Amino acid sequence: MVRRICLVHLKNEHDTEDVFQNVFMKYMLYRGSFENDEHEKAWFVRVTINACTDWLRSLSRRRCVPLESVLEKGSMPDDTSREVLEAVLQLPERYRQVIYLFYYEGYSAVEIAGILGKKENTVYTWLSRAKGILRGNLEMPVKESREVSGHEQDS
Repeated sequence: MVRRICLVHLKNEHDTEDVFQNVFMKYMLYRGSFENDEHEKAWFVRVTINACTDWLRSLSRRRCVPLESVLEKGSMPDDTSREVLEAVLQLPERYRQVIYLFYYEGYSAVEIAGILGKKENTVYTWLSRAKGILRGNLEMPVKESREVSGHEQDS
């Protein structure tokens, strides 16, 4: 889970490994206790997101990695999954976070609101907007391919 969150945010395998190690170092040094497994999981999610944000803001990290390099290293089962991942990675950070937590980690909107420190309705709004953006980005190639195939049939 921590590794996937890092990869979604950082889009780079090497940076992911660095932040992954930092998160587990924080876990080992954490002196508090967790109420239950869900509390511990939420702690990991929040600390990982914060660590990724800190990493991206750090002055020492000023290089860019093409999105294609991340997709080449991942093991995608098919072109559709690759296309969906590309679309998710292109979302603004707040939308990418809620989509990841909701669809990949299985959190409810109420739980996501608690993790991100936002209002529940804000999470619902972000989910709705993110799905709209994804729908628009993913339907465009389908419409274009239908138009092309339609023209070919007329010829």
